[in-house]
Amino acid sequence: MKAIVCPRYGSPDVLRLEEVDTPAPRDDEVLIAVRAASVNAADCHLMRGEPLIMRLAMGLRGPKYAILGADVAGRVVSVGKNVTRFQPGDEIFGDISDCGFGAFAEYVCAREAKLLPKPANLTFEQAAAVPMAAVTALEGLRGAGGLQAGQRVLILGASGGVGSFAVQLAKALGAEVTAVCGTGKQDMVRSLGADHVIDYTREDVTRTGHPYDLILDAAAYRSIFDFKRALSPTGTYVLAGGSTGSLFQAMLLGPLVSSSKGRKFRNYLSMPNREHLTFVKELLEAGKVVPFIDRSFPLSEVPDAIRHLEARRTRGKVVITS
Repeated sequence: MKAIVCPRYGSPDVLRLEEVDTPAPRDDEVLIAVRAASVNAADCHLMRGEPLIMRLAMGLRGPKYAILGADVAGRVVSVGKNVTRFQPGDEIFGDISDCGFGAFAEYVCAREAKLLPKPANLTFEQAAAVPMAAVTALEGLRGAGGLQAGQRVLILGASGGVGSFAVQLAKALGAEVTAVCGTGKQDMVRSLGADHVIDYTREDVTRTGHPYDLILDAAAYRSIFDFKRALSPTGTYVLAGGSTGSLFQAMLLGPLVSSSKGRKFRNYLSMPNREHLTFVKELLEAGKVVPFIDRSFPLSEVPDAIRHLEARRTRGKVVITS
């Protein structure tokens, strides 16, 4: 089969389209004919081996997983002897990052426990855009953020992969949503259901005079301390992604500046979660959440797709088609 192989840490230039052996499913796995995948920041981190501390788990000298790609949508080709949920021909989707990645290929194996039936109202490309970004958004809002209906929510990076799902999920959970994005993306963000939209190039979102119960930061290119004045007295700031410096700042200093009864500053590590993805799937099937796809690239152009994502000009998700 054809696959994009990452033989060493580096820029997208290290990626190669190669012929490799088609994997065989283990007893609890299914073999998937990949119809679509999507690019996430996790793929970029794994490709570059950054931040360096992640190499302790992902390989000191080179990537532990040679084939990137966490989000997958496709058809089941064959199943292991212990698989009970799926059979050949079933259309599935899911986040396989803790199955060894591997979606940037024509075929991949994954444990059945990490997969769900693909929503019938979504294309393979749309389904592949969902798992990691949508679950990350949900866990930031409802888990780390403790979102309740009626709360005022500020979402930074609202036009990106995680942010575009966060806007829709926050609305579905009953919040009043203010979305922050760059010039030229306001109409796209409004189409996702945001109640208010702020262009960060024209207005300082921390000085609007409107306190927020929850701030979900999917951009994280400002100090977390800047957002203290934008929180309500019992508000929560949640860091969902962004620069390495901001991530470490939130991890190390967030607990120190949080108050047991007042403002809280949190970050979290999102993991594949079948229950959370099932919740998102129900919203997808009800039409309350719709994946927004920026661009699609063929498998052979994964390096260009990653460059496009790293340029930070995307609207929604970047998808790979096989």
